[in-house]
Amino acid sequence: MAKRRIWAVILLLAAVAAAGLLMAQRRSPDRPLRHAVRGTRGAVTGGTDFAVDAGMRMYFAGGNAVDAGVAGMFAAAVTEYSHFGFGGEAPILIRTKEGKVVSIAGVGTMPQAASAEFFRKRKMMPGEVQYVEPNGLKGFVPAAGIMPALVPGMVEAGLVALREYGTKSFSEVIQPAIELADGAPLDETRAMTISGTRKFFDLWPTSKAVFIGGMERLAIGAMFRQPDLARTLRAMAEAEKKAGGTRIQKIDAVRDYFYRGPVAKKIDAFVKQHDGLLRYEDMAKFKLAPEETVSTTYQGVTVYKPGFWSQGPSMIQALNLLEAVGYSNLPFQSTEQIHVLTEALKLVYADRDTYYGDPKFAKIPMARLLSKEYAQERRALITSKASLEFRPGAMSGFKARHPAELEWAKVKIDDELMARDTTCVNAVDKDGVMFAATPSGAWLPSVIAGDTGIPLTQRAQSFLLTPGHPNELAGGKRPRVTLSPTLVLKNGKPFLALSTPGGDNQDQSLLQLILNVVQENMDAQQAVEAPRLYTRHLVSSFDNHAMNPGDLMLDDRLAPRVVQELKERGHKVQLRSRWVYDSAPTMIRVISNGVIEAGADPYAERTARAW
Repeated sequence: MAKRRIWAVILLLAAVAAAGLLMAQRRSPDRPLRHAVRGTRGAVTGGTDFAVDAGMRMYFAGGNAVDAGVAGMFAAAVTEYSHFGFGGEAPILIRTKEGKVVSIAGVGTMPQAASAEFFRKRKMMPGEVQYVEPNGLKGFVPAAGIMPALVPGMVEAGLVALREYGTKSFSEVIQPAIELADGAPLDETRAMTISGTRKFFDLWPTSKAVFIGGMERLAIGAMFRQPDLARTLRAMAEAEKKAGGTRIQKIDAVRDYFYRGPVAKKIDAFVKQHDGLLRYEDMAKFKLAPEETVSTTYQGVTVYKPGFWSQGPSMIQALNLLEAVGYSNLPFQSTEQIHVLTEALKLVYADRDTYYGDPKFAKIPMARLLSKEYAQERRALITSKASLEFRPGAMSGFKARHPAELEWAKVKIDDELMARDTTCVNAVDKDGVMFAATPSGAWLPSVIAGDTGIPLTQRAQSFLLTPGHPNELAGGKRPRVTLSPTLVLKNGKPFLALSTPGGDNQDQSLLQLILNVVQENMDAQQAVEAPRLYTRHLVSSFDNHAMNPGDLMLDDRLAPRVVQELKERGHKVQLRSRWVYDSAPTMIRVISNGVIEAGADPYAERTARAW
C-alpha cells in the first residue's frame, strides 16, 4: 500500500511538472476553447465550414494551396454574403513552391467618371449611409448604395492567382461555389444580417429578390438559393470549357467573359439605369498582375505584407518600432507591454492616416517609413504616459498632413459604425505553397447588379475627400484599404499564414498573433484565442472617418490591476468580452518537423481543417 502511495505521488508530481513545462512553453493565459488541428498534407482556414470544405476538396483532388485558397474564397463569396460577395475585393499573398512571395492587389479602381469634387458637392441620398440618417449632408462618400461601387477586384485576383500559381482549372475551383449558389442552409449570422437590412431592400428590388425571395422563409436552416449567381458562375465555367488553347488561355477566357463580356455589359446597363458611375470601360481595362510585397525581420522571422494601397505596411512599421524599444524583453500582458504596444500602434497609424494611398497616384515616402532607422528615431516618442495626440513623422519633401488637422468634423467613432464585414481564407500545403487572403466588400446591405446575382462593392467609402491627401478619391484610383493578409517565413521556409476581418483592427490583431507565436511560443489555436487589444486612436477607414483619440479596447480577461494601471497612465480603457471582438483571425503554422497546424477564432465561428 505504501509503495502504491509513493508511486501515486511520483506520478502526480510528474504530471504537475509536465503541465508546468507545457505552460512555460505555451504561455496562453487561458485554456483554449478548441485545440489546434494538425496534418501533413495541407490545411485550410476560413470564415465558415462551407469555404474551408471547398478548399479541402481541392487538396483531395490533387490541387495545391493556391487551388484550395481560391476555391475557398469563391465559396465564401457565395455563402458569406453578410461580409463579402463576388463584386468585392480580395488582397492575396502567395508563397510559391520555389520560395518567392508575391502580392495580388485584388482591389478594384474607382470609375473614371468619379472625382473628389463631385462627392464634396453631392448630397447624400436615402439608403446611402448604413446607420446614420444623411440629413442632406455633403462631403462624404456614401457607405451603401450604388455610388461607392468600384470595379470588382476579387474575381480578377482569384483568376490571376489560379492562372499563375495554381494547378486546377477554373471549372474545378468554382464547382463548390456553384453547388452552394444552388442552395445552402441559412445560418444564424446571415439570418440576423438579412433581418437587419430589410429597409435597404425596399430601395433596391434586385437585392430584395435575392435576399428575401431566395428562401422559403427567413428562418435558421431554411434553404437559401441564388439562381442568378449560379447561372453567372456556370456561364463563366462554360466560357473556359469552350475556349481553346492552353490552361492559361482558358482561364483568360473566363476573365474576358466577366470583365469584357456579358457580365460587364449587364453591370454597365444596370448602373447606368440607376445613375451610378461604374461603366463597362472601367471593367474592360481593369487588369491585375503579381506585385512586390513589403517586408521586415523580427526575432528570427521575416514578415510579408501587401503594399501601400493597403494598411499592410503599418505592421512592418510596428515590428520595426517594437524591435527598437526592446519589446521582446517585456513581461507578457504586463502593464508596460500593453502600454508600449499601444503607443507604438498610435505612431504607426498616424503615419498610415497621413501618408498611405495608391502609389500609382500619390508620392509616398515608402523607403523611409519602412526603414529601421526611422523606427529608431520614433522610439523616443513612446513615454510612460498615453499620448492623446496624432503624431505622424516629418518627411522631407512631403507636405501631407494628418486628417485630424483638416476634416471639418471631429466625429467620434460609433460602435454601430465599426466594420463588421470581411472574411479570411488561408491555405498551406506540404510543398510549401502558401496562400493568405482577406476577401471583403459587397457585404450586406449590397446592391445586386440586375440579374447577374453579383453584389456591388461599397469600398469607395475608404477614400478621403481631403484635397491633396494621398488617399484622396480620384477616377481610376484604388482606395487605401484595411484588407491585409500576412505571410511569415522562418529561415526562408514556410512558417505562418494568417488573416482576419476587422477593418482598422486587422493589422493590430494579426501583429499580436505573430507576437504570441514568436515570443510566447503559443500554438496556432492558443494564439488566436489569447486576449488582444485594439486602439481606436486613428482615423476610421469607413463611413464618416471618425476619430477616438486615446481609446483602448481591452479583453476583460486581463488582470484588473493591469487595467487600472493603464487607466492611470492616461488610456481611455473600455473592456470587451472575447465574444464581441472586432476581429476574427485564423492562422496556419508550419512546425519544423513538417506538421501543418491550424487555428481559428472560436468566438467568431471561424473554421480550420488539416489533412
